[in-house]
Amino acid sequence: MTDTPPDRLSIDPQSPYFDAAVLERNVGIRFKGVEKTNVEEYCVSEGWVRVSVGNAKDRHGNPMTIKLRGTVEPYFRET
Repeated sequence: MTDTPPDRLSIDPQSPYFDAAVLERNVGIRFKGVEKTNVEEYCVSEGWVRVSVGNAKDRHGNPMTIKLRGTVEPYFRET
């Protein structure tokens, strides 16, 4: 494995960007210089994160999300 997280990653198992092996390594996200803990998906090259909005759910039971644009810095947390 490499020491850099992938360009795009999702925590949704049905997403094509889901990667369990990478998620097991405890990926952290800095968005605009601030640590985010509620990120559902991110893309570094396009500069966005998708974050959950409170406890709201959509009609399929998935968390409601919004897309925020800005500088995304993924990293592996120390264990």
